[in-house]
Amino acid sequence: MKFFIDTGNLAQIKEANDLGILDGVTTNPTLMAKEGIKGEEAIAQHYKAICELVDGDISAEVLSVDFDSMVAEGKKLAAIHPNIVVKVPMIKDGVKAIKWFTDNGIRTNCTLIFSAGQAILAAKAGATYVSPFIGRIDDSGWDGMELIGQIRHIFDVQNFKTEILAASIRNALHIIKAAELGADVCTCPLSSILGLLKHPLTDIGLAQFVEDAKKM
Repeated sequence: MKFFIDTGNLAQIKEANDLGILDGVTTNPTLMAKEGIKGEEAIAQHYKAICELVDGDISAEVLSVDFDSMVAEGKKLAAIHPNIVVKVPMIKDGVKAIKWFTDNGIRTNCTLIFSAGQAILAAKAGATYVSPFIGRIDDSGWDGMELIGQIRHIFDVQNFKTEILAASIRNALHIIKAAELGADVCTCPLSSILGLLKHPLTDIGLAQFVEDAKKM
């Protein structure tokens, strides 16, 4: 399973990349706004900076919701760097845009997936990735991981090549469950990635090793 970090913060991206396990980055307008990135030129420069930090797929989201505008915006984003994957919302015009991008050699990430039916439409249109939002599904009272398993089964049966990108990850357990269910990619905050490092027995064992070393 590939690891993407979900942020617009360059320092966090660098920290995750320095671990040697980072495969890519996802971001969105909300995360960009948190970093004070505003305006088309500033956003493009920020994406370029991310691409220079990480040698992997970088999802850059369109802000438009109609077909023509999404295509125009996506073309500009894709031109920033070869590693850019255009992130497109799961709406009717979004599916049409994904098909257009696919036919024109531009890779896509279909975001805001909340059902297997939506994932099927995105895969049929040729999306490179589909992004089921696990945490938000959990927030609504349902089990987001069930959707990961359902999409994995459908994609395997139908031989869809679209990769499942588990998104809206809230904790380290989400990452582990996504891996168990066959997600191709997991995108999450730095805190969730670092959470995989933690176990009380590791801390106890390390403390004992340090104390024993002092006696040598």
